[in-house]
Amino acid sequence: MKTILFPMLGAMAVFAAGVTPSTAGDRYVDRPPVMVSPDLSAPWVLQLGHAPGIVRQNRQIVQQQPRLRAAQQPDRVQTAAVQPPAKRVAMRPQINPIFLPQEVDYDGPQKPGTIVIDTTQNFLFLVEKDGKARRYGVGTGKPGFEWSGTHKITNKREWPDWRPPAQMIKREAAKGRYLPTYLAGGTENPLGARALYLGTTEYRIHGTNQPWTIGGAVSSGCIRMRNEDVVDLYERVNVGTTVEVI
Repeated sequence: MKTILFPMLGAMAVFAAGVTPSTAGDRYVDRPPVMVSPDLSAPWVLQLGHAPGIVRQNRQIVQQQPRLRAAQQPDRVQTAAVQPPAKRVAMRPQINPIFLPQEVDYDGPQKPGTIVIDTTQNFLFLVEKDGKARRYGVGTGKPGFEWSGTHKITNKREWPDWRPPAQMIKREAAKGRYLPTYLAGGTENPLGARALYLGTTEYRIHGTNQPWTIGGAVSSGCIRMRNEDVVDLYERVNVGTTVEVI
């Protein structure tokens, strides 16, 4: 019995000796700290809708990083590795404050309740009483897509869907940009949060998912507003309201 027990104890001793603390405890080693990527232009960040992301460094990479010994440092003081400067993130231009909603004096001939759109100054006026108007900044038709006229609001929709006109689809395809034939309402929809339909035309006063374009000649003829502004206007006017584009 003893002759059998001693070889077994010997084998266990050999096995135990072969298991070093570094290998036996490797699976229980604390994970490396969470690192926030400074490069917000990285493709995986862009896929998250420009939201800053968190990445965890690979354990093997962390373990392979050289560590400076205290003896290699002056006065035996360890110093942190110098990190490369973070890349600059391209920021979208901010809207000019002049295009934010505000109450202004108005001396035009239109009666209160009328919407007047000045496509040269890129302002929309909702005429009020006592020589006042509520003014909003808008995006208007780019060169070649300007128009003027008077229409009534014939429909109002919240988070409207989008069916690009056939001419627009063909025009954009020639530029290598292929539009969908239908896009449901939502934050990615270029018509934004609200739409006011003008007469029997294909033009609308609508929101946008590109608020930084407000104040410019940027559309294919529609009147573009910030989402918060078109929601405000939507609540102030009704179907049948006169819209004058000048």
